[in-house]
Amino acid sequence: MLFKDRTAAGQLLAGQLTAYANRPDVLVLALPRGGVPVAFEVGKALNAPLDVVLVSKLGVPGHKELAIGALASGGVRVINREVVRAHHLFEAAIHQVVVREKRELERWERLYRDDRPAPDLFGRTLILVDDGLATGATLRAAVIAIRQQEPARIVVAVPISSPETCHEIEAEVDEFICAMTPRPFYSVNFWYENFSETTDEEVCDLLQRAANNHQPPATSGQRR
Repeated sequence: MLFKDRTAAGQLLAGQLTAYANRPDVLVLALPRGGVPVAFEVGKALNAPLDVVLVSKLGVPGHKELAIGALASGGVRVINREVVRAHHLFEAAIHQVVVREKRELERWERLYRDDRPAPDLFGRTLILVDDGLATGATLRAAVIAIRQQEPARIVVAVPISSPETCHEIEAEVDEFICAMTPRPFYSVNFWYENFSETTDEEVCDLLQRAANNHQPPATSGQRR
């Protein structure tokens, strides 16, 4: 099965998350940029607010789509040493990538939040959404970063994941929901008819639309 695009993937994924609908403790967090269109559909279906968790993939020099790790706000850094060894990367090369992506995180902070404070994650049920998982490095950095803020529950929800990464992530979070774990996996973009790059403008537009459309549910019966 192929997803038409990230919007269709998000609509399908939302159908597996109905237990979290209309809950005042729930917050949907997207990994930018590709995770935002998926998470927008999830938040809309669940009537849950949407925000971003600022994390950036550290790509192999010359092969940006292959992750050697990820960087998250708060100084969190995750490095896949197996990929580093396989590509014979020196620390100097890794440092250059880290410096570049740190600047990107700072740019995203200014662009996506526009001086708006980051949401309070303490005691919340967080649904962490991306458009798919290959190595899972970016998502692991996000999980480490948000766990420091002591949420009540971390749920990872993705349309597609490699089976190996699925098993690894399941052990690291409270719940893992994935629509498809095909074998052979190939890559995330293989399973989308349209996997065009999500732009900064699209991210900002979706975050604004989500903020305008969200209707806070009643606080009675809130679960923590």
